Amino acid sequence: MVIGTKQARSSIQWPPCPHWPPFAREHCALAHFVGVAAVCLLLVAGTYCTARADDDDLEAALRGAADANRTVILSVLNKAYAEEDGLLDLFVEGLRRGDGTQRLIRYVLLVAMDRPAFRRCRSLGGVRCYRLPPAATNGTDDLSSEQMYMSGGFIRMMWRRIRLLGDVLRHGYSFVFTDLDVIWLKNPFPSLNRTREEDLLISSDQFNGRPEDYLGNELNTGFFFVATSNRTVALFDKWHAARNQSAGMKEQDVLNQMKRRGAFGRLGVRARVLDTARFSGFCQDSRDDSPRRPAGGHRARQLLPDDAGQGRRS
Repeated sequence: MVIGTKQARSSIQWPPCPHWPPFAREHCALAHFVGVAAVCLLLVAGTYCTARADDDDLEAALRGAADANRTVILSVLNKAYAEEDGLLDLFVEGLRRGDGTQRLIRYVLLVAMDRPAFRRCRSLGGVRCYRLPPAATNGTDDLSSEQMYMSGGFIRMMWRRIRLLGDVLRHGYSFVFTDLDVIWLKNPFPSLNRTREEDLLISSDQFNGRPEDYLGNELNTGFFFVATSNRTVALFDKWHAARNQSAGMKEQDVLNQMKRRGAFGRLGVRARVLDTARFSGFCQDSRDDSPRRPAGGHRARQLLPDDAGQGRRS
């Protein structure tokens, strides 16, 4: 039996320093500790600086594209979408030729999910492009190829999009998000008036004729406007977090599930559904008799806002 305090031994066995002079060997363990601590600090600082740099790059891109009301127009693309004569070219050409849409190009920020898409976006000229930092650095999250509908890659790409849009709101910017296959035939902003200071204006698959009835309309995330606020930041945070309990579901289905479960009401989010008389898609055609239609042969939806006014942008 040992009486008294037993000397504790460190569980870390530092390697000896045989080449050090005898008077310095007693500091060998301390030197090892200091070296390891320095490496750890560099790793932490590097991670923080990388995240901060990504954050600063996004802020700069948003600031460059935003209008006086800190509103931007956002769309997301990958290599498959950016192929020549594909959806990217069709989208940009629609903006250049649409009724009152050419002047909106300065407020568009195209977010590329991979380097080839970013390079192709930059090659177009006259449009703003931002390269989304990869979620993983080991190549396991490569989403540059065409992602088949509801495939694992498609669902991951949709959730990356929601995370990005939440970051945009956290930076204090409102936005219009548009899928790249939406053709802007007219300036939509006259029809995006927030009559009741709504936080969310969103398209639907089957409009029931009641814009305030977001519960009774199936929401479609291919085109929507979000005003930045604590409410909408919280909504996007909860929306993105819900992916962990929604395996195999795309983000649009999760949002519809959240609204049915009362998430909008709990967060105080005010929503209005866009009338398909002005914003239409393949699921429900527009009641507008305008002859403007998207070019055939592409997976495109049409955007048909009304003719009232010229919009708030100059």
